[in-house]
Amino acid sequence: MPTASLVCVGTELLFGQTINTNAAYISSELQALGVSVLWHHTVGDNPSRVRQTLDLALSGSDIVITTGGLGPTQDDLTKELIAEVMGEELVFDKKAMDMMIAHFKSFGNRVPTKNNEKQAYLPASATPFYNEVGTAPGFALNKNGKTIMAIPGPPREMRYMMEKYVVPYLSALADSALYQQTFRTFGIGESRLETELLPIIEGQTDPTVATYAKDGECAVRVASMRPTAAEAEAAVKRVIASAAEIVGEFIYSYEDKELHHVVVDLLKEKNLIIATAESCTGGEYAQSITSVPGASLVFGRGFITYSNDAKKALLGVGEDVLSEYGAVSEQCAAEMAEGARLAAGSDIGVSITGIAGPDGGSVEKPVGTVWLGLSFGGKVTTVLRVFPNRGRQYIRRMCVLEMHDIVRRAVLGKGPLDKRI
Repeated sequence: MPTASLVCVGTELLFGQTINTNAAYISSELQALGVSVLWHHTVGDNPSRVRQTLDLALSGSDIVITTGGLGPTQDDLTKELIAEVMGEELVFDKKAMDMMIAHFKSFGNRVPTKNNEKQAYLPASATPFYNEVGTAPGFALNKNGKTIMAIPGPPREMRYMMEKYVVPYLSALADSALYQQTFRTFGIGESRLETELLPIIEGQTDPTVATYAKDGECAVRVASMRPTAAEAEAAVKRVIASAAEIVGEFIYSYEDKELHHVVVDLLKEKNLIIATAESCTGGEYAQSITSVPGASLVFGRGFITYSNDAKKALLGVGEDVLSEYGAVSEQCAAEMAEGARLAAGSDIGVSITGIAGPDGGSVEKPVGTVWLGLSFGGKVTTVLRVFPNRGRQYIRRMCVLEMHDIVRRAVLGKGPLDKRI
């Protein structure tokens, strides 16, 4: 498997003025190609340090990708230093200059300044990566058994070059085929997931199995590198089938889709309309649904009923329920879900009511206590969850994920998980 290093050039990255999202995106794309990323280097706009970093990166990996330092100013020296390190002369590329002139002209007949011309010089034996969304061209240089590619730093231009040039260039160099598939789980922690999958993880060489966790959910990537794409795909499919036999109850997507996308797609497929009633999440659950394109086909109405008065007026929650059991209760969650469904005339009504903190908890109902309600198919289901107090946003996010999983399972004819493990 070829190895790679990233060299991200820009003092603003070191100072924290700009978040380096480029590194995460490029690493993800390289991993999908079967390229193992060994190092991330971030270096300021200092010629000697950029030169040292390039030497280090080239000494430790087969492929080096640089971002930034391709602009028109005097401190933009990445290209010049790459040429120096690789023993190349910079030569003028007329097509790059013509494209730059056209780019400036598209902004109200502006013209390049003299210093822009330096962007049109590229290493003599490089393969140009022409830039249709900016001014700085990138390039690839394959020499002395090493491949170095320079692409612009602005994320929009970087992504364009990765998609149009870098990925095809590296794919053409590959002597084997990679296939990978990621499935996502909810309701099982990473350590438990790995333990359950040990029979297929231990001693792995190919396919490889890797788990990735974030709040409330885990993803499992299975990848294989074989002589042909068909062989690699078959190997991955066999491992995923084995994993599904073990932890299939927790798998919500075999296509690396996020949970809210899976739920919206499922509601579309079943031709169901959902209405939401939220207290502690303040509309985050409804927002997660409406963030999916085409959600208007399945989203009926959303109610943010933070106060008891709103719960009564908009959802018909009884005064007796609120006075006897409180807003954070099974009874309130049930009436909120049913009230939302009836008020919207929808197929499904859901509710979330709880204590997100940092205040408001008690011995009986600590911060993180949440009741979730679902009105669907002629019955109302309620679920109690007590999430760890890891902060207000963590609890709210967990409420949203948990509600999505309850809806997903209900539409598929399943009850909610008895507990998360």
